[in-house]
This record gives sequence, structure tokens and C-alpha cells, in this order.
Amino acid sequence: MRRRKFIALVGSAAAVWPLAADAQQPARPVVAFINGGAADPGRVSTFRKGLSETGYTEDQNVTVEYHWLEGHYEGLPALLADVIRRRVAVIATPASTPAALAAKAATATIPIIFSVGEDPVALGLVASFAHPGGNATGMNIFAFELNSKRLALMHELLPEAKRFAVLVNPGNAVSAVVTSKAIKDAADTLGLDVFFFNANTPEEIDAAFAVFARERPDALFIVGDSFFLSRQTQLATLAVRDRIPTSGFLRDMAQAGLLMSYGVPNSDAYRQVGIYTGSILKGAKPADLPVLQSTKFEFVINLQTAKSLGLAIPPTMLARADEVIE
Repeated sequence: MRRRKFIALVGSAAAVWPLAADAQQPARPVVAFINGGAADPGRVSTFRKGLSETGYTEDQNVTVEYHWLEGHYEGLPALLADVIRRRVAVIATPASTPAALAAKAATATIPIIFSVGEDPVALGLVASFAHPGGNATGMNIFAFELNSKRLALMHELLPEAKRFAVLVNPGNAVSAVVTSKAIKDAADTLGLDVFFFNANTPEEIDAAFAVFARERPDALFIVGDSFFLSRQTQLATLAVRDRIPTSGFLRDMAQAGLLMSYGVPNSDAYRQVGIYTGSILKGAKPADLPVLQSTKFEFVINLQTAKSLGLAIPPTMLARADEVIE
């Protein structure tokens, strides 16, 4: 009888020990990844690459929750209230100024890793580039400082063009204001007329192109915004259909069929946000991680689109391009 009771106790202990061991394993840290556009496997892959460079692999030693706003920035307060309530380890907001600002306003303790087009000091995200001083740091991708350069390049491509339509997302209010002023100042310098159009849904993009069909602007300038990036196929299809020379802010948009693009490679920003996110998980403090600045810029021309529009691109401009899509 005693022997049977001993065996029963050993069997019971064997069943309990693994559960106890599992219970003692620390839970994986959770990263809330928030982007203003639509789900994009390529950008997720680049973010994961940055994480891996610091020793973190998703679903092994870190959990990443992906939140794609698809231009619906009005959902940010409820989303942030939820992730803050659950005390996520890091809030990552690559290429989304509204998400970065909303996160900064919502928490002063959870680390925030951003990439923004505007000056993060002017936005109030950090105290300075070298010494952020709070719970946020990341990368400045110069998207909005580059507007004058992109407009000038487009003017070189289209020397006869004088009337430029500008597509802006009003839902990204801070960026819309900063960008509109920068483009207006650049247009005045170049002697161009610019007309601003708002769109933050696919239907409003269609409506804007309906106006373009009536007003016949010489060219279209698309302001940098994650929502427009997520609608690049729609934008390229409409631009080709209506024969409007169009400028985008990332290589992907020229690849999709727009005439040209000029900007910072988006992959750099997502990778760097991943690296800094991993650094925070390893114990670094945002206040001690300087805000980085982009040093690489891409000028891309879609020669096939140019030919379909009947445009002859000067050889000097083709030589200056970082990539020419045949």
C-alpha cells in the first residue's frame, strides 16, 4: 500500500513540475506597432530586421501587436488608451506623426520610438536631437523639409507646367499645415500656382480626381502621408488614366506607376525604429538615445510612365536619378 501511494505521489509531482516551471517563465514583452497606413508585409519585414539586429525575434522573445489605421486617425485615442492600460513595453510609431504625437500626449512613462517627417523638437516630441530628455526618441526622415526639393525636381521635369494640384490628408492635421506652408513658399519661389485638395478616404481620392478632370492642372504633387502610401495603386491608376504627371514621396509610388518620387527610403526608417525598439527592450532609455537624421535620399523616375504621357525626360535628369524604371 505504501509503495502504491509513493508511486502515485511521484506521478502527481511529475505532472505538476512542468506547469510550475512554465508559470515561472517571464512573459514576453509586448510592443504596440502603430502606423497610419494599411498593412504592409515589406515594412513589417524591415521592422523585424531591425529588431533582430538587437537580438529580438517576434513570437520567440517579443510579441508585436500591429495596428494599421488606414488613415482613420480618429481611432488613436481609444487604441492608445487600451495599449497604455495594458502597459505595453514600447509604442513604435514608424512614419506616423499623428500616432507619435497622440502617444506622447497619452503617456509620459511608456517608451515611444518614432520616425517623423517634421522636426521632432518643434513638434514637442523631444527636447533636442542629441538629448531627447523624455520617453520618446527615434528618427527624423525630413519628409517635409524635402518638399521644396521635390517640387523643384518636378518643375525641372515639367518646365512648361505652371498649375500644380496638391493632395493633402486633412486627418493628419499637423503635417497638413506644415506641408502646405512649405509647398506654398516653394511654389512662390519657383513661380508656380498651387491648389490644395483634401482626401482621407478612397472615395475622396476619387472625388479629387474628378475635380482634376474638370480643372485640368498641369501636374499633381502628393504630400507625404501613410494613408496615401497605402493607396498608391489607386493613385497611380487614376493618374495614368487621366494623364496627370504625378510626384510621390517614396520609391514604391514611382514603382506603382507615378511619374517620379523623391524622398528618404522608407526601409531605413522602419529598420531604425526596430533597432531602437530592441535597444529599449534591452534596457536603454529613450532619453539617452539621440534622434537620428536621414542621410540617404532617392530620386526615382518612371520612364515608362513618362513615355505614356508623351514626355521626353532630359538625359541630364535621367543621369541624376538614383533609379530609372524602364
